[in-house]
Amino acid sequence: MKYKLVIDKDAEEEIIAIVHTPSSLTRQIENLVCRFSGADYVMGYRDGEIRKLTFDEIECITVLERKVTAIDAKGNHYRLQDRLRDLEGILPAYFIRINKSTLANEHRIFRFDATFNGGVDAVFKCGYKEYVSRRCFSEIRRRYETK
Repeated sequence: MKYKLVIDKDAEEEIIAIVHTPSSLTRQIENLVCRFSGADYVMGYRDGEIRKLTFDEIECITVLERKVTAIDAKGNHYRLQDRLRDLEGILPAYFIRINKSTLANEHRIFRFDATFNGGVDAVFKCGYKEYVSRRCFSEIRRRYETK
């Protein structure tokens, strides 16, 4: 494999990768390029389909069956290639952590429901429910109180 980097302030930025077959490395490169080019989306995979998911249409990003999954406004589940902690670094500020394994789009949270055991669930506009940890809920409450 060859690698070449040309730094020219006058040239238009361009990234070209020539590969024999797509691999996990090419997907990582694609995600890296998209992340640092100011893109406002992530690539989601579902039933052989690949789709750009804009940050605004994502209800939440969570770990289901040990896979990072994005849930869109229609309730569809898309598998993501990135790790949750990597996504946390690139997502806009309106994505908040609601538990150890979930980042929520606070614009898409419909309401918070109290549970019988004293916990709290976040209910999203698509109908999906996810529990909110006590530590994260106190942080969310502080965030709303300062607005």
